[in-house]
Amino acid sequence: MSTPATRRRPSMDDVAKAAGVSKGAVSKVIRDAYGVSPEMRQRVEATIRELGYRPRIAARAMRGSSFSIGLEIPNLDSEFFTQIMKGAASQLSGTNYQLMIAPGLGELSGTPVLENLADRQVDGIIAISPEVTPEWLEELSREVPVVLLGRHDKSASYDTITNDDEAGTRLALDHLLGLGHRRIAHLTLRMKNERSDAQPPHTVRRLMYERVTADAGLEPLVVYSDLAGDGAYLSAKELLVSDPRITAIFAGNDTLAIESLRAIADLGLTAEDVSVIGYDDIRMAGHPLVSLSTIDQFGEAMGRAAIDLLMERIRGGRTEPRHRELEPKLRVRASTRPASPTR
Repeated sequence: MSTPATRRRPSMDDVAKAAGVSKGAVSKVIRDAYGVSPEMRQRVEATIRELGYRPRIAARAMRGSSFSIGLEIPNLDSEFFTQIMKGAASQLSGTNYQLMIAPGLGELSGTPVLENLADRQVDGIIAISPEVTPEWLEELSREVPVVLLGRHDKSASYDTITNDDEAGTRLALDHLLGLGHRRIAHLTLRMKNERSDAQPPHTVRRLMYERVTADAGLEPLVVYSDLAGDGAYLSAKELLVSDPRITAIFAGNDTLAIESLRAIADLGLTAEDVSVIGYDDIRMAGHPLVSLSTIDQFGEAMGRAAIDLLMERIRGGRTEPRHRELEPKLRVRASTRPASPTR
């Protein structure tokens, strides 16, 4: 059975054939042009809805700009996504463009969110690691300019902005190794549909963790968790109870890291016993009561860069894809200490 991610998108020719009209008539209906009878308009619009057809970029241009940019975010719980949103909004400040936020909630994620943004005739879309295939995004980007954040795709039609996740992971692990840690666990999120040509950031970080620990002669220990409820807290707590040799946790993001700190505290331990380093450098990481060592991947800068790339297409007419990679930076705070000999 075909799915939204694999089926061929209907063309204007398909609409014209199904409605029994010319392609020019379909174009007039889409552009709301003069000279279309009410009956023809009704028939064409019904066919468009039935086939699920969405006009491509050229047709959008004929209708003019909507002066809106869609931002798809996987969920509302991540402060890092908020950083991206703030950066994008600040870059649009002083322009006629508005940011339209579309979070993925429950079953409404990935494909439905992006399709809804396209259907609302936004001038461009920023997508944060959506769970859709590169082929599906290629099709979408032929209808509306797309900038993909986070995921390491090899795209031909859409732009990408990533953090150098391999360099960031090495920064985190070199820091822990330099402090004498030899039993370092990696707490991460399980990614769906991992592919070599579309790797989510957590996948890249996990693979680099496995490589660095192996090169150091250490045994990798990967623990998968989720961000729902107390999932990350319970995973970290179970990890530390099951293996007392662990002296450090490299968490795939700051939320996982902060939940690990909570588990450490509840077990009566401190940073002297188990060091924790995260990834993102959300604002809470710098709070003096948290003081989380982490990797800064500059979320606001990522949001600003995404708007710049979209405007190059919307205003400048650029068509070739561009791929930008931001350099991460290590932020050392109190959550990482020299390895404890008692562990």
